[in-house]
Amino acid sequence: MEKPVLQLETYFLFPFVIDKEVVASAHPDFWPPLRSWIDGLDDWLRSENCATENPIRSRLGGWRRASYSEFDLDSRAYQDMVFFHPFVRRVFFDTKSSDQATLLRVYEMMLPQTLPLLWQAADVRSRSCAVPITDLRLFLFANGVGILSIGVERANCSVREALWMNEMMRKVYPTSGRQRREGRVPTSSKLTVGEEILAEETFENGAIVQFQPPLSKVIQSLLYFLNYDTLEYEQIFDERMIPYSYMAVDPGFGTPDKVEHLFSRFLYVDRDGEGFRYDPEFTRQQMKEHCYRRWAHEGTYYGFTRYSNVTLALGVSDRGLHLTQEGNLIERMFAGRYYLMAIVALFYRATLLDFAESVALVSRRLYENLAVGRLERQNVEIATDLRNEFLNFSNYWYFDELANKDEEIEHFQMQCRAYRVEELRVQIEEELANMNAALNEYNQQRSTEAVNRLAMLSMIFGAGAVLTGFFGMNFGHVFERYFFKPEADTIGVHIGAVAMVTLITMSIILLGIYLVAVNWRDYRFILRDRNAPTKRHRWFSLRTGG
Repeated sequence: MEKPVLQLETYFLFPFVIDKEVVASAHPDFWPPLRSWIDGLDDWLRSENCATENPIRSRLGGWRRASYSEFDLDSRAYQDMVFFHPFVRRVFFDTKSSDQATLLRVYEMMLPQTLPLLWQAADVRSRSCAVPITDLRLFLFANGVGILSIGVERANCSVREALWMNEMMRKVYPTSGRQRREGRVPTSSKLTVGEEILAEETFENGAIVQFQPPLSKVIQSLLYFLNYDTLEYEQIFDERMIPYSYMAVDPGFGTPDKVEHLFSRFLYVDRDGEGFRYDPEFTRQQMKEHCYRRWAHEGTYYGFTRYSNVTLALGVSDRGLHLTQEGNLIERMFAGRYYLMAIVALFYRATLLDFAESVALVSRRLYENLAVGRLERQNVEIATDLRNEFLNFSNYWYFDELANKDEEIEHFQMQCRAYRVEELRVQIEEELANMNAALNEYNQQRSTEAVNRLAMLSMIFGAGAVLTGFFGMNFGHVFERYFFKPEADTIGVHIGAVAMVTLITMSIILLGIYLVAVNWRDYRFILRDRNAPTKRHRWFSLRTGG
């Protein structure tokens, strides 16, 4: 069987996190102090100053908003949305409805109408492929997380070619120079239209700069509105994108064992070969956890790992009452609701990994403060904002049950288990709770100190008030002659009493001023106008420190 792969369709998903503080500081016209991040995105991406000259933008026109606008029975929006709970539709679907203010923006890039946009890759062993890009989408969320989706499609190819394409094209940087020399990373990855090269990466050189690896220029060119070199964004997984992939093979591909071998290599993004890539018993045990076999008897297999999400189908045929004349059911589900669930699950993992980094950076700042016994108010507010953001994620974004049918729920939960979503969420929740407890303990200690200062000042001022009241009492005779109506022989006592009272009063006033001055950090914020439009501290970047 020469060309057993009837159709291969893959979306390479690249999750990243935008440093909103750095971008907002670089573009203050789009993010004045009281404007939210999500509200400024459309204006920024439409503007001419969100990027330098870029061949991708010049040739394809750049990213444009792709909100759902039609909702009739046969519309894409209806068929995508109908399988999700109503509250999920409000949260994860970008629509043009005027009464829906989503915290998500979806963009697309228009592909050339005459010549195809090709993605070409080659390695040192003279293996290569060139596939047309069929879909370019960008998901940007209000918390700064983004997902770039690059869709490609290939028909009538060999298993070896299909597996090589998935394995090689997902690489966004090499882990060492050996990878390039051994043919485990492309020597060339480029986007072309006809003879025109829009972006190219050779992976010849690279170094980690400020903890960031040398990200592929193909990815950087598609994210042209962000500057990777100035840390405006960072990739948050490893050196690979996530292949979300569908493969339809000839129904006569081979024995069940051969299909199982192919599915294992497709699932674990390995290259073609005989049998399993790893120990057979180990692989079979792993596949029990990672495979969804509800429809295996009809030749459809689904698989989920931390670095892949795949669908394998034997042939294209009627599935029950679903007729092929209405379109390939498996491919339609793959490109519709399952794709959206894959995006949501990836968003969850990306967000939680970003939280993990933010918690670590905030903890470091608090540790540095507490090491010198002086907790900066700004760091307390940053920690408070971090807890509020996590609360918003848990209450607004996070749904354990995303869809309304068993199969969809099971798909989503299997992907979330592979991503360790719930484990990460619980872990970060505990870390934030511990941080909150530590800050509360510190604040309680500071409050106790403030109460003690107040008590001491009250006693001293109270003593002064008693002394003043004592001298203000209408005593007569000797007391009056010495203190209020002194004569020549008692003037010294009078002057001495006045000096003593003045000294005590001034000492009390100066002591009060001193205590307020040395503890001014505790008092100055209560005098600030809370309604004044000031530059909010949320524009402070944890990653860059500025």
